[in-house]
Amino acid sequence: MSEGDWRIFCAKFNINYKGARVPPPMRNWSESKLSAELLNGVQRAGYEKPSPIQMAAVPIGLEHRDLIGIAPTGSGMTAAFVLPMLMHVYNLMVESEKSIDDDDDDQGPCSPYALVLAPTRAHVLQIEEETVKFAPYLGINIFSILAGQPIDEQGPRIRQGRFQVVIASPFRLLHCLQRRYLVLNQCNYVVLDQADRMIDMGFKDQVTEILDSMPRLRNNNNMKPENLDGEDEEEVDGKQVYRTTQVFSATMPWAVERLARKYLRNPIVVRICTEEEANEPPITQHVIMMKPSEKSRRLRILLDELGDGKTAIVFTNTKSDACTIAKFLGKDGYRVALLHWGMEGEQRRIILDGLKNNEHNVLVATNAAAYGIDVPHVAHVINYDMPGDIDTYTNRISRVGGGISTTFLTLDDTDVFCDLKQLLVQSNCLVPPELAQA
Repeated sequence: MSEGDWRIFCAKFNINYKGARVPPPMRNWSESKLSAELLNGVQRAGYEKPSPIQMAAVPIGLEHRDLIGIAPTGSGMTAAFVLPMLMHVYNLMVESEKSIDDDDDDQGPCSPYALVLAPTRAHVLQIEEETVKFAPYLGINIFSILAGQPIDEQGPRIRQGRFQVVIASPFRLLHCLQRRYLVLNQCNYVVLDQADRMIDMGFKDQVTEILDSMPRLRNNNNMKPENLDGEDEEEVDGKQVYRTTQVFSATMPWAVERLARKYLRNPIVVRICTEEEANEPPITQHVIMMKPSEKSRRLRILLDELGDGKTAIVFTNTKSDACTIAKFLGKDGYRVALLHWGMEGEQRRIILDGLKNNEHNVLVATNAAAYGIDVPHVAHVINYDMPGDIDTYTNRISRVGGGISTTFLTLDDTDVFCDLKQLLVQSNCLVPPELAQA
């Protein structure tokens, strides 16, 4: 197929790529370059056609490339990383002339070739269920380290077994590493599944500790060097295999992106859009540097430009600021509603009904109060106060759909300058000169 044909194919399935030397997606399983044994397993599992994330991610994984995969829950992400991971493990077993039937009396700790981290016991079991559909076709043994079972009972089984793939939550895996039930000196294929949930649940430090405990690479840390050609990616000094690290997530919060930047080398980013996302125009982000004393005047100008039947949300960082702004806007004749964390459920319901009935067209809100509410016809999100972290910023502006966001930035917001600048650049939005110099 020509490059134009591939673009049409990707657009049809809402597959979006970012990165260099991206292998084309597979249109069917026969194009996947999986072994005959694995293809037999795929057929027996009843997977007639690959899903979009599988079309894109399997060829990338088979090239041992680092990957960030973003796709909706239930889109087939697990098989998208399990299949290339099993091929990688099988090839290592063949190369090292090891098999699960070796009569080696070494009772040292288990040393798997591949590791999958997931946030909860339920996710670990889900990945195990998917992996056992295919692993037996290649003679690969897997072990799931489960919460809810005494670690001192699981530990000896791990140590005595020959498991090429281990699936675990970060907390549980660290227990096994600390007790030397397993080591990661041979592990060079790592998948972080449901990475956004892992970060939300507070596992960031544990994930970092695990990745740091894995084989040291050329430049004496776990970052892969940046200046290698594709043909050289398999070995360092003729011996050491580069670790392949893949991150899969339904969303990509800033904390996950930071983790990926630290441990992934030139990753390919694959994003599978939903139909709504594919048809939704991008958010136009405006950032204006100003003095705090200029904010109220600028706010009035923006609200005066709001069209009929449209709503604006004005975000503040504190309840007191929200009350002050709502008060002066009300005196100026704006149809304003106020929402903050101190309000009772009945008050919130009345306010939301007023917005839906077009009794109000301006909502002044704090972060906590606005989470989980549905405000119709939002045309403009205004960050009267820049939040202290970029994840809150992206959550705020996401409420505008394909509309406009405007952020009032002051010198009090310097802690978030770098992250905001990077986000604006990635979104092809204008960066103010003051921010560009940050």
